[in-house]
Amino acid sequence: MMILIAGPYRSGTGDDPELMARNLATLEEAAWPLFAAGHVPMIGEWVALPVLRGTGATSVLDPRAADVLYPTAQRLLEHCDGVLRLPGESTGADQDVAIARRRGIPVWERLEDVPGVAAAVG
Repeated sequence: MMILIAGPYRSGTGDDPELMARNLATLEEAAWPLFAAGHVPMIGEWVALPVLRGTGATSVLDPRAADVLYPTAQRLLEHCDGVLRLPGESTGADQDVAIARRRGIPVWERLEDVPGVAAAVG
């Protein structure tokens, strides 16, 4: 399954690039266990940030970010088979969960609940 890893990226950072990088690293920690279980992990920022740079924007504070960040996750969710919602306040992650539930795809709030993960890394 392709599984979107959703959680805080900008939330709670005050737009500090170091804190956003830390949040991205937290999201990425879930990538290996998902991959080891046979899934394809996906994080919206892996796609959105290069696309945003392609617009000429130099940060997520650029007004063009609104046209890229959330829409990227929405488009990805058309191809994902599930969402892993990591802890933490995040409007974007909450939107991802809402979209997934409308589409009828599973949402897991614990990594070990994703099929195959516990056996692969346990």
